[in-house]
Amino acid sequence: MKVLVIGGGAREHALCRSLSLDPDVSALYCAPGNAGIAEVAELRPVDALDGDAVAALATELGAGLVVVGPEAPLVAGVADAVRAVGIPVFGPSAEAAQLEGSKAFAKDVMAAAGVPTARSYVCTTPEEVDAALDAFGAPYVVKDDGLAAGKGVVVTEDLAAARAHALGCDRVVIEEYLDGPEVSLFAITDGVTVVPLQPAQDFKRALDGDQGPNTGGMGAYSPLPWADPKLVDEVMELVLQPTVDELRRRGTPFSGLLYAGLAITSRGTRVIEFNARFGDPETQVVLARLRTPLASVLLNAANGTLDTEAPLVWRDDAAVTVVIASHNYPETPRTGDPIEGLADVAAEDAPDAYVLHAGTRREGDAIVSAGGRVLSVTATGSDLAQAREKAYKAVARIRLDGSQHRTDIAAKAAAHS
Repeated sequence: MKVLVIGGGAREHALCRSLSLDPDVSALYCAPGNAGIAEVAELRPVDALDGDAVAALATELGAGLVVVGPEAPLVAGVADAVRAVGIPVFGPSAEAAQLEGSKAFAKDVMAAAGVPTARSYVCTTPEEVDAALDAFGAPYVVKDDGLAAGKGVVVTEDLAAARAHALGCDRVVIEEYLDGPEVSLFAITDGVTVVPLQPAQDFKRALDGDQGPNTGGMGAYSPLPWADPKLVDEVMELVLQPTVDELRRRGTPFSGLLYAGLAITSRGTRVIEFNARFGDPETQVVLARLRTPLASVLLNAANGTLDTEAPLVWRDDAAVTVVIASHNYPETPRTGDPIEGLADVAAEDAPDAYVLHAGTRREGDAIVSAGGRVLSVTATGSDLAQAREKAYKAVARIRLDGSQHRTDIAAKAAAHS
């Protein structure tokens, strides 16, 4: 089977790495890709937001499966354009992708499906913003209704900062603060059958100790030794299956990857947000633990035959990912800095630790930074402590001027596992 992956970040590198190891994949392409993905897939240029261009490329390549990685192409209807030319595609329609594209739409779906989530208000005027902030009090949770590359959420004790963020958006969702640890749970679905993956936890704040501004994610780990063993079953029953059923009832079936961001609160599990695609950096650790070949699972989801898929098989190993970000991320990151030490990781740490590229590009013989989050270093081990040790050993080999990374990814979980 020929597979085309759309995107060019660490998530797509993780997907391509897994697909490249699948014996059912005869040819692997990525568009537009990045410098690291070029090592495992043939890169093709394309405007990832142009559905017709993506469909034409898939047709030209004779792809038997297209996997749309990022959220923006999904919301733009790229999956619809590929389906229209008769090629199986893993990724929801534009209508169903509104589950991520609009926080207000997601809240409406959750209300109809009886899915537990935070109480919220949708606001479009300064008066509505002030009333909502006053109603909930601090800490304030303000979410841009639309896509914001993982950085549209502000959680703060500062009323002025919360109000400024809200007024900078066309429409916002202001909601009650949810206490307790956060968990990410992915599920693959064909619109009827739902297959959960293993839970992970990511780290949104830029600095150690969960300090600093919100980011797209600075690291992740899996499994979660502290989580209730019944968590996945509970989320399947209360969140994932009801959401998929409600979208099908509305005539907008969701086929692809449904990501539930959850808070394990003192009052039970609550949904923080939904995403309509694999999350970054959680994908890196979840796929590192998946033993089942990936292509057939994604193809069955695309074809509506997920019920024929055998149960997924998981490695017992733990996995940890540490993100290396550019100078000044998440504000205006500096780009164009050369990256050194990648060959050292490949020579000294593989296969237990490896580097996944996000914001990189090739300039002659050099690989340079080209975005905020530049690399993800992923490692596996017999437990979280060993996976952490291997990940940070590999991180230490990489040299990128002015770069930053958190030093505490999975530290608490490893200490108590």
